[in-house]
Amino acid sequence: MKTLLYKNTKISYTDSGQGTAVVFLHGFLENKTMWKDYVSFFSDQYRIITIDLLGHGESDCLGYIHEMEENANIVQEILMHLKIEKTTIIGHSMGGYVGLAFAELYPAAIKKLVLLNSTAREDSPEKKLNRTRAIKAVKQNYIGFVSLAIANLFSENNRARFAKEIEKAKTIALKTPLQGIIASLEGMKVRKDREALLQKNLFPVLLVLGKKDPVLNYDDTVTQVEDTTVELVTFEDGHMSSIENKEELKIVLSRFL
Repeated sequence: MKTLLYKNTKISYTDSGQGTAVVFLHGFLENKTMWKDYVSFFSDQYRIITIDLLGHGESDCLGYIHEMEENANIVQEILMHLKIEKTTIIGHSMGGYVGLAFAELYPAAIKKLVLLNSTAREDSPEKKLNRTRAIKAVKQNYIGFVSLAIANLFSENNRARFAKEIEKAKTIALKTPLQGIIASLEGMKVRKDREALLQKNLFPVLLVLGKKDPVLNYDDTVTQVEDTTVELVTFEDGHMSSIENKEELKIVLSRFL
């Protein structure tokens, strides 16, 4: 584990392997440890960087709202520190939002982008309302909110099969401070729509979705890549393709990289 100071805020990251740089960005209530198996798998061919986004894992909070652009700036600060000029970003869910913000802010630094169980669209009015409700819920019952939120990421028919993995994910999520949860919910709520980036064909993009994703509507999400050069890969499971479809995902990512 390595650390970097960004605006007097500690940011935790890892750097392993050699070769072309690939940055893995976790989602909401996750942290860089979710990529452990992927780091082992890819670090013999690539230079793998994993980062704890603001208010997650071992990275500190920065204010009352963690905007996707702020997280993207942190990614760039780490890359500059490591003297990496160009990278591929693989972002899960919220990590995908950060990857899109990075691509918009630093177009010369992005080589390829993987949106893993993520979307380029901004929150709908209903989704924004749900995030506001989530902020209220986590203030009232932190443990209950986190436990339910993690279980709801897996497709319903997988929750018994991945019971052990769900408990591990809950343990990781419960390390996220209340401020980190609220600030990230606020940041996701105000994020920009970046669907236009998928139309511009500036760099290769891979979109990986789960057909039974409980939090990201599959039919709605696929429409944003129609008539684009974005590559679409669909699994039959939920929001946690990194766990629910681990071995298949490794093959998909290997081919795309």
